[in-house]
Amino acid sequence: MGSESDTSAESLSPLVEAESAVEQTVTPVSLSPEEMDCYECLACGYSYEPTKGDSVARIAAGVAFEELPVNWRCPVCSAPKKRFTNIGPVGAPSGFKANLNYGLGVNRLTPGQKNILIFGALGMFFLLFLSFYGLR
Repeated sequence: MGSESDTSAESLSPLVEAESAVEQTVTPVSLSPEEMDCYECLACGYSYEPTKGDSVARIAAGVAFEELPVNWRCPVCSAPKKRFTNIGPVGAPSGFKANLNYGLGVNRLTPGQKNILIFGALGMFFLLFLSFYGLR
């Protein structure tokens, strides 16, 4: 009976050692505010950006959304914290990471760059069509 408990303790010891080694190697990573994820209010569209913080609730810049107080609310519509959804870091390409390598490089553009591309192309076509009036 004593040998069974010794055998089971010996078989569990590598698992316990592996778990403790994993716990020792995991260290919290401190991200810069530019690398932190932004969160968007589902009710009004307000975006909490860690680089800016929240001046209404006196939240300093650099505070991650997860570190906000539980009773923090949207400064625009007073929606609770649970009504926010993660939209990723500021300036990061939108979409699934697996799809970023497809689509002639357009998938790697940030939302601001996509806006410039779309509205710039619309403006160029508008000028092209206006130039047809001078072709008499």
